[in-house]
Amino acid sequence: MDSASLVRLLCLAAIWGGSFLFMRIGAPVLGAAWLVEWRVGLAALFLAAVGWYLRKRLRLGEHWRHYLILGFFNSALPFLLFSYAAQTLSASMLSILNATAPIWGAVIVALWTRTVLAGKTLAGLLLGIAGVALLVGFDQVALRPGAPLAIAAALGAAFCYGIASTYARNARSVDAFSNAHGSMWAATLLMLPVVPFFPMSGTPDGTVIASVIALGVVCSGIAYLLYFRLIQDLGAPSALTVTFLIPMFGVLWGHLFLNEVIGWYTLTGSLVVIVGTALVTGFSPRRLYFSKADQHV
Repeated sequence: MDSASLVRLLCLAAIWGGSFLFMRIGAPVLGAAWLVEWRVGLAALFLAAVGWYLRKRLRLGEHWRHYLILGFFNSALPFLLFSYAAQTLSASMLSILNATAPIWGAVIVALWTRTVLAGKTLAGLLLGIAGVALLVGFDQVALRPGAPLAIAAALGAAFCYGIASTYARNARSVDAFSNAHGSMWAATLLMLPVVPFFPMSGTPDGTVIASVIALGVVCSGIAYLLYFRLIQDLGAPSALTVTFLIPMFGVLWGHLFLNEVIGWYTLTGSLVVIVGTALVTGFSPRRLYFSKADQHV
């Protein structure tokens, strides 16, 4: 991995780790539905401007069903579940629970293909469960009213990402930018009927408005562009290493800006979940290094 790709990877992890901070700021005021509608709407407008500049067409007539499925499982539903959970849970806990997405993906693939999980994958799954149990069992955030349902919602959001990734592997091939652009417009439309049932909890101030803009433009629009560039330069498996870095930044931003406590259980639970995810995905830093070195020989 060259220095430019490393910088992009770290920036992407910092941005996506920051999304949980912004959700934690915006969700208690705007409510889950309004926060998501503004997030995906702003992201769609931003990507539309980029698409116009790059002269990339969506081909809605050909791919609209694909965009709706991807928009539902990869954006609308998981964003809604995470935003709901963000009204109760800390940004740190949200970012760690998000890291279980590849584990859920492996389980879904095994069920879909009716294959038995390999020993290494099963060990990773058990470690992921143990990490979540450790975090939930010792973090005082888990004692807040409504926390069990919020934790279930956050894990459900990660499960949705697993469904989306499984679907994307078997779906018709569409370029990465169009996937992001089309799915954001689909998510915007899918959220419209939900918004009236979840009124705002308060009046947004400047901090909340700034958080919403950051979620839409930076954490969704710009982050997708960085992610697609990493896929182009490194390939999808290597780009997914961002999964292991997001909790680090989620915990850091929560501590710096929201004064969230970093306990031993936060660090240990995060590490256990990340190790479990690495086992499930077969990620190996040594193999990544040598595979990239071989490409430059």
